[in-house]
Amino acid sequence: MSKVHELAKMIDHSILHPTLTDEDLKRECEVAKKYDVASVCVKPYMVSSAVALLKDTNVLVGCVIGFPAGNSKIAVKVFEAETACHDGAVEIDMVINIGKALQGDWEYIEEEVGAVTKACHKNGAIVKVIFETDYVAKEADLIKLCEICTKVGADYVKTSTGFGFAKGDDGKYSYEGATIPNLELMKKNVGPHVKVKAAGGVRTLDGLLAVKKAGCTRCGATATKTIIEEAIERFGDHG
Repeated sequence: MSKVHELAKMIDHSILHPTLTDEDLKRECEVAKKYDVASVCVKPYMVSSAVALLKDTNVLVGCVIGFPAGNSKIAVKVFEAETACHDGAVEIDMVINIGKALQGDWEYIEEEVGAVTKACHKNGAIVKVIFETDYVAKEADLIKLCEICTKVGADYVKTSTGFGFAKGDDGKYSYEGATIPNLELMKKNVGPHVKVKAAGGVRTLDGLLAVKKAGCTRCGATATKTIIEEAIERFGDHG
């Protein structure tokens, strides 16, 4: 596998913005096919269409649930996950109940992540657990989440949705997304069978290389074309 292809296979090409249409899905799946990325990550109603568009390729189809705020009841998240799997998704990115994490209700978080993980594995899918680190920012909380995800058998821990905008002192909204300190902390505190996915703010080749160095094996990105074209220019042909 070439260096460029290795990097492409880190990318979950994100097709999640609320304004994206079915035509946008077709265009973005073509991008995913062209660069042979690891997967596309799509909205729940798009799963079956993405599966059809990516038939006979090596690009997997993933889906978000409880996205982006994580507020759905556990049973609803399980239903969403099962439905996505039945539609053909083989990777599920779930958002935790952020408020429950912030109040330290770890019993609830363990029940929630455990239930979704069980449903995904039963249906042949892996699960990535989104912490939303712009909101759940304390190291102790991130460590506890890593411990819970390890305990219940989740496949990945993930930083962000890319939509976790926090209000600043100036009244404007912004987000950091994946930071190297958080990624290193997560990598250090998960078990050996749990991997780390960066998401939020990785828009350049150097950004992708930085999260790879921090221990990530997957990275959510909308700037896939920019990243891989830059990699081709730096490292040679994609093949």
